[in-house]
Amino acid sequence: MSWRLCGGIRLDELIRDLEARGEAFVIATVVRRQPPVSARVGDRAVITAEGQIYGWVGGGCAHELILREARVVLATRRPRLLRLTPEASGGIVEDEARVEAMMTCPSRGELEVFLEPWVREPQLLIFGESPLAHALALFGQALGYEVTRVVRAEPSSKGPEGIRIARLEALPGFLPQDELYVVVASMGHYDEEALAAALRTPARYIGLVASRRRAQAVMDFLRQTGWSESELARIRAPAGLDLGAVTQEEIALSVMAEIMQERRRTMAAQAVSLEPPPERARDPVCGMEVEIATARYYADWGEERFYFCCPGCRQAFLTDPARYMPAAVQG
Repeated sequence: MSWRLCGGIRLDELIRDLEARGEAFVIATVVRRQPPVSARVGDRAVITAEGQIYGWVGGGCAHELILREARVVLATRRPRLLRLTPEASGGIVEDEARVEAMMTCPSRGELEVFLEPWVREPQLLIFGESPLAHALALFGQALGYEVTRVVRAEPSSKGPEGIRIARLEALPGFLPQDELYVVVASMGHYDEEALAAALRTPARYIGLVASRRRAQAVMDFLRQTGWSESELARIRAPAGLDLGAVTQEEIALSVMAEIMQERRRTMAAQAVSLEPPPERARDPVCGMEVEIATARYYADWGEERFYFCCPGCRQAFLTDPARYMPAAVQG
């Protein structure tokens, strides 16, 4: 497979550019074809979160379905195999790893496209120098998070386990699209400062490890210093699921379990909230699918309305509607 996409763009250069901007994207690769189709095995494209395609993985018949599945792949962060075939029973048949849909091109070819998400790893920001903070960092690293420890002492470039170290006064910057989770485990030393810093980030989760009494005192202090109730509602205090944890490692596990629960819940909600595909109908003459909302050509016959891809198909239908009735089934 070539590193150069259709149009002369190099795949590796495009990936580096998108990663530098913190943008998520999907790599689509044609893994199987049954002629006649315009794409070839090995053709690739990069699809951005905004739906822009760089490269080539198929023509207009496949375009909308590939974009739809790319959005699902980004929301779930799981790869999928999309199969477009005229032998599909109609509609879209899918499971977590495979999708089968009707190939609507008159050519009646087949196409299989593998869609792989490229997203920045989730980031875990841990405030504190306690044994609990150390355990959280190890758990986070094992679970695939980019871990940064935030300390007050002068840091070295990296921690002993290869975990980044940052100073409280010089936190790294974060983008709105970053998947960031924050845990304050400073154990009473600078909880208030750490939470104030965390609230200024786009974190999806902010947890404070503290007793209920200590957590209430910290929240009262933040309230008195100007933080609103809606802002304070972002904080989980005390952090962690109720697992009956006792040791520092068990408490760290309960916090990471809560983060995992929140992360998976959010990802599932994003997948469910995706806009459904537009309602489509099958052109009874050529078999091509037509988006009903934007269809320019249609005709009423009997008690039904039929939609067409072009004026030629519409005219052919009007000349002899009965000839096309067996094929006039909406998709």
